Amino acid sequence: MNTNMAVCIAVIAKENYPLYIRSVPTQNELKFHYTVHTSLDVVEEKISAVGKALGDQRELYLGLLYPTEDYKVYGYVTNSKVKFVIVVDSSNTSLRDNEIRSMFRKLHNSFTDVMCNPFHNPGDTIQSKAFDGIVSGMMVQTA
Repeated sequence: MNTNMAVCIAVIAKENYPLYIRSVPTQNELKFHYTVHTSLDVVEEKISAVGKALGDQRELYLGLLYPTEDYKVYGYVTNSKVKFVIVVDSSNTSLRDNEIRSMFRKLHNSFTDVMCNPFHNPGDTIQSKAFDGIVSGMMVQTA
């Protein structure tokens, strides 16, 4: 399973400010910041729609938020309303939903490890080498 296909991975706080954002290639960083920011509206829409339908028994994986010409944007939200956004290249047609879910699970587990660190203040930007390593493993490798 090839899980290194993300071009941008972001962790967004409950209050909608970025805790972590990483993109490849770095010259498109501003574009990805914008893409992640615009995806938050779709995330909020999906959360409220699912919340009304199921009470509080909701699915954490939000699926495809929206496709653009070049990218597909996927979303995931934790029980504490922290949002994960993964942007993948639209040209990657071999990518299956369960692989995206697996990436989000791995990201969530690593995020949980960061939050359990007694030296990390919740709400601060994530500066963990272990978290960075997990994210690097999911990013598209540039030669």
